[in-house]
Amino acid sequence: MLTPGSERQRAQMAKTHPKSAAGSLRIVAGNLRGSRLGVPDVKDLRPTSDRVRETVFNWLAPVIVGARCLDLYAGTGALGIEALSRGAAHCVFVERERGLCELLRKNLARLRVTDARVVNDDAQGFLAAPVPAEAFDLVFLDPPFSANLWTATALRLEQAGWLCAGAYVYVETPADAVFEPPAGWSPYREGHAGAVRFALYRRLAPDPLS
Repeated sequence: MLTPGSERQRAQMAKTHPKSAAGSLRIVAGNLRGSRLGVPDVKDLRPTSDRVRETVFNWLAPVIVGARCLDLYAGTGALGIEALSRGAAHCVFVERERGLCELLRKNLARLRVTDARVVNDDAQGFLAAPVPAEAFDLVFLDPPFSANLWTATALRLEQAGWLCAGAYVYVETPADAVFEPPAGWSPYREGHAGAVRFALYRRLAPDPLS
């Protein structure tokens, strides 16, 4: 038999760990560690796994604090929220599906995350807008695999000035996909998880003498 106290505890846990018909994922580390994000049943939605996020953010540990982040093709927002949990200064989430945007806004509010902005737009449309005064230090580039948008989006990021000197870009692709990074992007780290390749690139500052 549940006591009133245990009933309240269960209700609080339900808020912190929402159920989802398609599953859930957790924030791995930082001040939101253990928080759960529901994963709805949406076509082409393929959240980055807990294990891969843990690996990637271990790579990013020296630079994540204070970083300005852009989570393109945000989906559940797991990558951007993980970054904020670990000390990133701000994150812009871009997602074209209205329902996912609404869910992301609710999750940010539930987790009391304020250093974030959710944009309901296609990534290409967002990148066609004027570049903000401060470029991004870290970008997550993980479009639906069926869209094959990695190279085109990376070129837009580079050519339109969205990246600061020395920025990092995370790219997640099928293991057999062909991704051609723009000139000046140097491979930093990469790994594989099943049929997925995940890689981190570093944007090299232009040579002032060139």
